Amino acid sequence: MNRITALFDIEYPLIQAGMVWNSGWKLASAVSNAGGLGLIGAGSMYPEVLREHIQKCKAATTKPFGVNVPLLYPDIDKLMQIIIEEGVQIVFTSAGNPKTWTTHLKDHGIKVVHVVSSVKFALKAQDASVDAVVAEGFEAGGHNGREETTTFTLIPMVKEQLEIPLIAAGGIATGKGMFAAMILGADGVQIGSRFVATPEASSHQAFKDLVVEAKEGATELTLKELAPVRLLKNKFYTDVKRLYESTPTKEELSALLGRGRAKKGMFEGDLEEGELEIGQIAGLIHEIKPAAEVVAEIITEFKAIKLPQL
Repeated sequence: MNRITALFDIEYPLIQAGMVWNSGWKLASAVSNAGGLGLIGAGSMYPEVLREHIQKCKAATTKPFGVNVPLLYPDIDKLMQIIIEEGVQIVFTSAGNPKTWTTHLKDHGIKVVHVVSSVKFALKAQDASVDAVVAEGFEAGGHNGREETTTFTLIPMVKEQLEIPLIAAGGIATGKGMFAAMILGADGVQIGSRFVATPEASSHQAFKDLVVEAKEGATELTLKELAPVRLLKNKFYTDVKRLYESTPTKEELSALLGRGRAKKGMFEGDLEEGELEIGQIAGLIHEIKPAAEVVAEIITEFKAIKLPQL
């Protein structure tokens, strides 16, 4: 047992990231049942939709699971109230100030983890009394840090100064990647992109197929002036790149982005006009397989590793 398995009462120090439009109750419960920690991604859910997913997840697993709440979305107060009412024991927050909700959640007996992309914000999260920190390198999909610090650089720098448990994220999809992150100081890992390519992920099949087809160089971090996001290169991405040629204002970028781009791409399967968020590690994802098999494969590879001799 290590600090993460003890904190969450789980078998393996492996957390499935709460990804908008990908992480519903089916994926979260499947990962939890397989020995990891499944997270419901609340960022794409209206309050009552979140309640439904929590209730279905409770019915599908007796194991611990959590909810990821990006703090930049509306209706946060309603989402948090539902989380408390439904007895969720673990909350991962991201994209905002951890001080805003940590004390309130902990007062209700909830363990709180905050996602950061730098040493500075890891220490701020620790000062806010979170129970653990996810340090995410810029290889990760979705919203990301502006500094472009890689996971293998970020983890040892955070570890050097952090006292609470540390979870590594960004560019991890295999047992070898998990092992490497933990050798560098992480107590566990959070994995997102690999779980997109599962039958249980709530995203559109066309998006899952495109993730499997992706090769090295298929993604890029962009839209830093708004909220940095790593995208698969499609027509929408090309439109963004073309707009950058004219040195656009934030307002012009916002106008191009519009509303519902992520839903259009990942959930509805519009591979041309949608926002397709995935990590660089997509180039190492070659097939769609059940979440339980993904967990088993990662843990088996992790346990079988033998260090090379000098």
